[in-house]
Order: sequence, then C-alpha cells, then structure tokens
Amino acid sequence: MRVITQREFGGPEVLTIVDAPEPQPIPTEVLVRVKAIGLNPLDTRMRAGEFPVRLPFTLGWDISGVVEKAPHTWRLKPGDEVFGMPLFPRMASGYAELVSAPALHLARRPASLSHVEAAALPSVGLTAWQGLVDLADVTEGDRVLVHGGGGGVGHVAIQIAKALGAHVITTAGGSKREFVEELGADEVIDYTAVDFAEAARDIDVVLDTIGGHTVERSIAVLRPGGHLLTAVADDDPELAARCEAAGMRFSGIVVDPDPVGLRGLVELVEQGKLRVHVQETFPFERVVEAHRALERGHLQGKLVLTV
Repeated sequence: MRVITQREFGGPEVLTIVDAPEPQPIPTEVLVRVKAIGLNPLDTRMRAGEFPVRLPFTLGWDISGVVEKAPHTWRLKPGDEVFGMPLFPRMASGYAELVSAPALHLARRPASLSHVEAAALPSVGLTAWQGLVDLADVTEGDRVLVHGGGGGVGHVAIQIAKALGAHVITTAGGSKREFVEELGADEVIDYTAVDFAEAARDIDVVLDTIGGHTVERSIAVLRPGGHLLTAVADDDPELAARCEAAGMRFSGIVVDPDPVGLRGLVELVEQGKLRVHVQETFPFERVVEAHRALERGHLQGKLVLTV
C-alpha cells in the first residue's frame, strides 16, 4: 500500500509517498480501505516538529472508508462504510491507503455524507461536541459565542449549539458572514470591523478556537458563572486562574475518539441539523500542496485528501 511519510521535520516538502506493508488489525480492530482523509492544523505543527514524535512517521487521524477486514470484532464487518478519528492522540497513520483502527473509534457513515464530508467531520465535530455537550451542557436559551465561526471547529459548533436550542453569536470575517448565517448563527460580529468585547454581553458559554488575546478578552463578555471553553489554550493555568478569580468556569478541550459523541454527530447529520463544509479537496499525490493551503489558514470549513 501507499503511505505519506516523513523522515525529517520541516515544511510541506518533507512529505513523501512510499510503499509500506499492509497493517494487520489486532483483536477489536478493523482494516479500513481509506477513501478520504481530513486535514487539521495540528498536522502541520507535528510535521514541523513542534511535538516529540519519533521519525519516520505518518500523519493523519480523520478518515472515511470501507472496512476490508474485521477478523476479531463483532462491531463491524467487511463492506461497512465507516468514518472516525482512531487512536488520537496516538499516531493512527491516517495518511495511507489502509488503516488499522479500533472498531469502537469508528461509526457507520451516514448516507447523506460523502466520504469526503465524513472525513472532514470527526476531529472538529468531536471537539465542538465535547465542549458544548459534555463540558458546558448547553441547553435551550443559552447564549453561546463561537469564535472563528467560519473555520473547521467553528462552523460545526454553530450548528451543534443551534441544535441544542442556543442563541448563537459568532465572530467571523465579513467575507464569511453569509456562510455562518446559513449555518444558523443568530448574530455575526465582523472581527475586522467591530470589537467583540464591546459587541457581546451576558454570554453563557464561549467556545474559543483562536487563542491569544481573543481567548483572554473573552472572560469579560461572560455573565457571572459563565463558562469559557478553549480548544487551543487548554494548558494555560494562568488563564484558568483568571477565569476562576472572576467567578467563571474554565475548560480546556482535549478531544478524544469518543464513540458516544461520534454517534451524537451522526444523529444530528441524519436529522438534517448538521452538515460539513469542505473548502477544497486534493488528490493523495498533492499532499504537499494541501499542506501549503492548510498553513495559509483563513479556511472556510475543511480541507480533505482523496485516495
């Protein structure tokens, strides 16, 4: 089989396609013939060497494909079309034609999602789900502020919050206003023209996908007892202490391959309450170009490799 690997840290050009042995599923695992691979900003950071990973290695977690072998599990069978985010944060080697993955970390692909759309959903969907549902317990009538509503996590978070009955406010550049409004945002704050800290008030839950000054200034828009969730500053004890001193709750989201959350996302998709936007797809062979686009940022939704 073909895999995309790297033997050194660096820019996108270190990614190369090589032949590798077919992985062998152990008990409780299945072998998936990959059809599409979702790309995430974390991929570029790992490729560049920001995390201690032993070389050589193969990136990738978000996959969608077809079960080819399932010799030691009752959960899935050959021919099942599945998607998920297996093994995270351990290496799943998802940039490959075949992936061995725990059956529990996969869900059957909803018929209304293509393989490309399904591959774009797991990481961003589970991050938003675990933040809004599991940590914040968002309920009907809550005022939820989603930072970066046009991005990967943000565009899914808007829809999940709306499905939970929340009044959703989001920050997004002016060019993405129509996009986030179509997703269900009740109010859009154009961060290029308006200071969100002045435009938003009495927020029950903030979901941050930006970090830096954005997450730091978000404490001021929360109502007493409000909840600050962040997917990018989860290991910031100073920020957590500031929240607690102000009478707010703080949660850092460290996403994991939660089968309950994955089923929750599937239910929303099947109910017509959740869709995934893919800005662009790239063939497997153009992974270097895909990583360059990923690094440029300012994406609307996600980027996906097709196999």
